[in-house]
Amino acid sequence: MSHSDPGVDAWKEHTSAFDRVRSVAQTVSEPRPASWIADEAAVSENTARGHLRRLVEMNVLLAFDRDGGTTYAPDPLHTRHQTLRELLDEYDHEGLIALKESLQTHIETWRDEYGVASPEELRTLAADTETAEETATVRRTANDWALTEYRLDIVEEAINNYATYSRRGTASA
Repeated sequence: MSHSDPGVDAWKEHTSAFDRVRSVAQTVSEPRPASWIADEAAVSENTARGHLRRLVEMNVLLAFDRDGGTTYAPDPLHTRHQTLRELLDEYDHEGLIALKESLQTHIETWRDEYGVASPEELRTLAADTETAEETATVRRTANDWALTEYRLDIVEEAINNYATYSRRGTASA
């Protein structure tokens, strides 16, 4: 990330170094070293290392020792709890049930459209496609399906534990 970029300058002006490191580290799709996170967050590597250690201690990130170095990635448990809290803040009990129905509809549509029962089975169909566009579509749909199943699982947890987890306090809210 270019540090002379006006967007980076504004980000640095309005966001603390800790928040920038956290923002970058929580969105990586694969474990990344402190040097990479530092560059993306527009901080020094030493600053990034300190903040990354703190985020590991807070159970926001996981640290992996690889090839003599440490890499960092989001803690999936923290990410799940964060998503659960966001759902409970955004939806009431009835809204969660409607969201569940919508997610189930997507899954049922993909099952019917492709004649398979899971995203894994759909991925195997990508080997039999004839064009790059078909392959990309099947792979993208399989990824969307897997993400939808994950989200459905969290939505069901929110519904089943609404009275306990919700700030509203009752299932009839």
